[in-house]
Amino acid sequence: MPSEYHAHLLIIEDDKGKTEFVLTEPVYRIGRDPDSDIRLVSQFVSKQHATLVWRSNSDGGGNYQIVDGNLNGEASTNGVMINGVKYKRRDLQHEDEIIFGPCVKAVYLVLAREAFPTAPPDLLDNTVKISVDNRNQT
Repeated sequence: MPSEYHAHLLIIEDDKGKTEFVLTEPVYRIGRDPDSDIRLVSQFVSKQHATLVWRSNSDGGGNYQIVDGNLNGEASTNGVMINGVKYKRRDLQHEDEIIFGPCVKAVYLVLAREAFPTAPPDLLDNTVKISVDNRNQT
């Protein structure tokens, strides 16, 4: 049975517009601070608004957990809402909508695809056939 590859994405919408982040690191700091791993462009979010932490599961996969504020327990000013409910921390699921503040939101996506093809790729015929007209020309 072929295995699956999961790509984890966070699509941010803020004052700058939409930005897509492919998540591959174990921890991401999210906030207004220019040194944040994922910077939010808005006056309505905290410098250290949230943190994403990778959580492995027993089958080799996993997902990201979002934590309000930083990992030292310092919460953001306005909190984090996921699908309309305020959380201090929560394991994210595919298509969760995260609200950081007015006009600042994100969507978490988990995209799956087979890591190995189930059928061989199509073979392309790279031969070029040239026909030559051998008639005498006068």
